[in-house]
Amino acid sequence: MLSSMFCYQCEQTIGGKGCTKAGNCGKNAEVAALQDLLIYELKGIGFYGQKLLEKGEKINDEVHKFMADACFSTLTNVNFDPERFVEYLKKAEVIKGDLRKQVGDISGDIPEAATYKVPATKEEMLEVAERANIMLDQTLDPDIRSLRETLIYGMKGMAAYAHHAHVLGYKDDEVSNFFYKAFSAITDDKLTIEDLFNLVMEFGQINYKCMELLDQANTGTYDNPVPTEVIITKKKGPFIIVSGHDLKDLKELLEQTEGKGINIYTHGEMLPAHGYPELKKHKHLVGNYGGAWQNQQKEFDGIPGCIVMTTNCLQKPRESYKDRIFTTSIVGWPDVAHLEEKEGKKDFTPIINKALELGGWTEDESEKKILVGFGHHATLSYADKIIEAVKKGAIRHFFLIGGCDGARPGRNYYTEFAEKTPPDTVILTLACGKYRINKKFFGNIGELPRLLDVGQCNDSYSAIRIALALAEAFECDVNDLPLTLILSWYEQKAVGILLTLLSLGIKNIYLGPTLPAFISPNVLQILIDKFNIKPISKPEDDLNVILG
Repeated sequence: MLSSMFCYQCEQTIGGKGCTKAGNCGKNAEVAALQDLLIYELKGIGFYGQKLLEKGEKINDEVHKFMADACFSTLTNVNFDPERFVEYLKKAEVIKGDLRKQVGDISGDIPEAATYKVPATKEEMLEVAERANIMLDQTLDPDIRSLRETLIYGMKGMAAYAHHAHVLGYKDDEVSNFFYKAFSAITDDKLTIEDLFNLVMEFGQINYKCMELLDQANTGTYDNPVPTEVIITKKKGPFIIVSGHDLKDLKELLEQTEGKGINIYTHGEMLPAHGYPELKKHKHLVGNYGGAWQNQQKEFDGIPGCIVMTTNCLQKPRESYKDRIFTTSIVGWPDVAHLEEKEGKKDFTPIINKALELGGWTEDESEKKILVGFGHHATLSYADKIIEAVKKGAIRHFFLIGGCDGARPGRNYYTEFAEKTPPDTVILTLACGKYRINKKFFGNIGELPRLLDVGQCNDSYSAIRIALALAEAFECDVNDLPLTLILSWYEQKAVGILLTLLSLGIKNIYLGPTLPAFISPNVLQILIDKFNIKPISKPEDDLNVILG
């Protein structure tokens, strides 16, 4: 294993500067090096892909799928299995070679990432991986590096959304083609800070289109979410917990466990699945187990049931449940059972048999429930009442309090902020940051609950749609609405969402618990000057500023 690395793509990077020995997420230097090398390969594929697109040629769907999946695999807490990255790298080299042949002769500069050939073995790959290290070129302008990395991390977030849409059969050429444009641009030393900043803003617009595509995929397949009460306590009997974000995996598991006496629980970002009519019709989808991703080691410790990790966020499994956790799709951990898709389907038999063998919980807990299902379709069905309540003064302000949760101290800010919001304000929440507040009761304003769960991070489009619809109804700009965004970030989907919000011109966002290490001081100043981004401070101080 390599002894050093450099990674600062997530919020919990060591010292707020960078992980250099091992990642706080659990990845080691070997995996980090292979991930860096894979991103390096995607730059080469991007170069040739962009050349083809400039010639008016199309790139086949399998290459599009690989670009999204490979990029997604490097996102924080997704894949920790070095052997899987070796296979990605081998396939990347084949794809790059095929695109090179299709492009033919090229005039002008060709980046090293395009001409470089990946070695055949993991050991050789690790020997040369330093060429892909983020900090290799110490002469590079720090603001150029900052904007390049910001774009890469945004692309990792969009790759997750593109992957989820693709598995449901939804694709978009503009979204797919931007992967080549972005990764090619990162290799272009002629691009200025202004060029890269404009490209980052263009990415935000493309990511908005990708989030819209995913919303269409989810609602087109499983219908629009509806307000639904979800049990958050244990029920007697064998069980399987489904974590991550992939609704298709959940649907297939529900179908394969029908009538087998197995209870299915969601976990983490899968909680909003209970609002989808085509999923909630399965009566053995009984509830949600546990909280946000960072608590999984404690919550899964020795449980008498199985866990399926469909996407991020995965932590190192403890020995007490390593024999009953399964990964699938992009997710991986060494020596953990992995389920592959064959001919468009997955066979969950090993998980089903293991859950029956373990037997599950022996008694019911006293029942408790929470409310989910306030996506844009459901929330905007209340639009007339919301508008009337605002005009009458019954609703003074809206707060979007959500984003990623995490283990770093300081995230109690979001709980305290929500608790201190006045009773004439409405709280929208989404993503796993909701677990800081979603089991608390905030009361109602008329027929409307004060706390509206918009969904998972994949549902961020819903929050944007709600804001844009309200702005249209009040005939004003989004920034003129009585609306404030209080966001927490951890990984790269949050980066992508933030860039989308900025590209839509949304200002005055409160961001925490810390600012990204990959944002240089000068780039941060640009964001402050253009969008008035604010770091969170104390809940009561921020509330006083917002509400005057």
